[in-house]
Amino acid sequence: MSTFRTNPVALSELLKNCRDGALQLPDFQRSWVWDEERIKSLIASVSRAFPVGALMTLEAGGEANFKPRPMEGAAPCPEQLPRALLLDGQQRVTSMYQVTLRGQVVETKTAKGKNVRRWFYIDIRKALDASVDRDEAIVGLPEDLKARRDFGREIVLDVSSSDLEYEKLMYPVRAVFDWDDWQEGFQDFWRKKPEEDEMRDLFKRFKKEVLENFKTYHVPVIELNRETSKEAVCVVFEKVNTGGKPLDAFELVTAMYAAEGHELRKDWYGDGKTHGRQQHFKEFLKAPGSGSGILSGVGNTDFLQVISLFHTRQRRREAEKAGKQGKELPNVTGNRQALLSLPLAAYKQYERQVEDGFERAARFLYTLRIYRLDDLPYQSQIVPLAAILADIGNAWGNQLCRDKLQRWFWNGVFGELYGSAVDSRNALDFMEVPIWLQAENGAEPSTVSETMFRADRLKTMRSRLSAAYKGMNALLMGKGARDFCSGQAFDDTVFFGENVDIHHVFPKKWCIERHISPEVFDSIINKTPLSWRTNRIIGGDAPSVYLKKLEEEERIARASLDENLCSHQILPDLLRTDRFEDFLADRQRRLLDLIRGAGVRVADADSFLDDDAEAAEDEDSIEASQTIA
Repeated sequence: MSTFRTNPVALSELLKNCRDGALQLPDFQRSWVWDEERIKSLIASVSRAFPVGALMTLEAGGEANFKPRPMEGAAPCPEQLPRALLLDGQQRVTSMYQVTLRGQVVETKTAKGKNVRRWFYIDIRKALDASVDRDEAIVGLPEDLKARRDFGREIVLDVSSSDLEYEKLMYPVRAVFDWDDWQEGFQDFWRKKPEEDEMRDLFKRFKKEVLENFKTYHVPVIELNRETSKEAVCVVFEKVNTGGKPLDAFELVTAMYAAEGHELRKDWYGDGKTHGRQQHFKEFLKAPGSGSGILSGVGNTDFLQVISLFHTRQRRREAEKAGKQGKELPNVTGNRQALLSLPLAAYKQYERQVEDGFERAARFLYTLRIYRLDDLPYQSQIVPLAAILADIGNAWGNQLCRDKLQRWFWNGVFGELYGSAVDSRNALDFMEVPIWLQAENGAEPSTVSETMFRADRLKTMRSRLSAAYKGMNALLMGKGARDFCSGQAFDDTVFFGENVDIHHVFPKKWCIERHISPEVFDSIINKTPLSWRTNRIIGGDAPSVYLKKLEEEERIARASLDENLCSHQILPDLLRTDRFEDFLADRQRRLLDLIRGAGVRVADADSFLDDDAEAAEDEDSIEASQTIA
């Protein structure tokens, strides 16, 4: 059974439907944005009966019950329910409505983005001249209908009265569908003038070759019927709107909730007077001078996904109580289809609990020394993390529970499990992890039981974008690494106050001078978190040189400096003797022990320099894979 039909609709009828409210926009549609040049080009195409593309509408009253809003510039019609919603063609239809039927000056922009107010005219002589490009015959005039040049000092065209329109042969586009009154005034103006016959013939020809094209113009319309599902509408909309911002589920859910009287957009973005959740998350636990908080990357669909996990789990539990089994049970999921089926009642039921879950997620990440969004290994992992913490509530304060949660988190990071296609992983975590956290001897969740970190992966972790690279840095800080120079642990005060970042242990300059490959010296094994001041002191010197400088110029006792080095899983003697290869092999073993200590299973390690080909492996291909045994 076809879900759509196609038929041509007269442009005049289409625009009248916009004016009367029979054709409106779904609330998720973005604003009209066309500039003056695009509008003129569209008018020119219609005036020549050239095709301007098909439109797509959705029959109102079906499953996809979106809140409607009038076409921009059309008067609100609260009593008028639309017969159809315009999914594709908003810019074209709105432009034609504004310049023809609205009868008011058009607020648009120039090609350079300057706001302007324009009336549009057709230059009759130019429109009838086959040697002139029709676009040149379409004229946009200021609100006072006087075109100027020389910084406004000279008027080059004035049609500020009807008589001036007739004299200058400038036809107003606002009259293209009903020209009787204009024609009558035109003929009266030229009556008994020497040019009367010429002007009568000119206008007759203009009506036939130009104006009749507007009256007879038909637009192909693809109409989706009311049985079309919400997800299908979303997919279709994204397919036909390839030039714009992709439509996400939040926009569609917003439109559906608006039809029930709830302003979801206000919840998220605020209303100008109060902040919404987006701003709250950006500010939550934000350190001074840090830009944005760790939750600043949380999107509106992330928030809805967590609510959907709760809602679909509840539906599954109810089905289980009803005796359903196997395929009869609904899936626990936060995918887009689930979001489009998320009832407003479920959103209201869980929204506060889920907000608390994200706040707990931020606090949890702080305990792991992950303070900045840029240092978060996987933005996608914060969704199951927030869901889990929202579910277990205050139980996360229990040390045993928190230790298990850390183990789950590090397995997700070093297993590199949240790079893509995470919907099923999120649902699995939400179903398994809370039970495991609160049970004394429960079965390990899949994220923990199935993960195996390859020891040689450390060799290829070079990119700051790598989740495991970020994870190794955070794990070092979380396990007590202290700055070489100050000896301070990297709490949030030190982290932001001292501008801590990850830096080379054996400096890049020193390595390049010894012809060591970047594939070797740029790995995470040769990097560690340090303050900006300490890194400046290190410079490009050999470790033996900068360690001596730290002792003598910064007056750091050798024993204290050695303790600071050891906190980074670095054997001091290897640095003091500049034994680069021995340092790599030794630190690889120590970092692997650190990963094991975080509860991640590690495959047997080879020595660092045994396999040059493996060391040169493309990191991007590794990052894209999931290292699960």
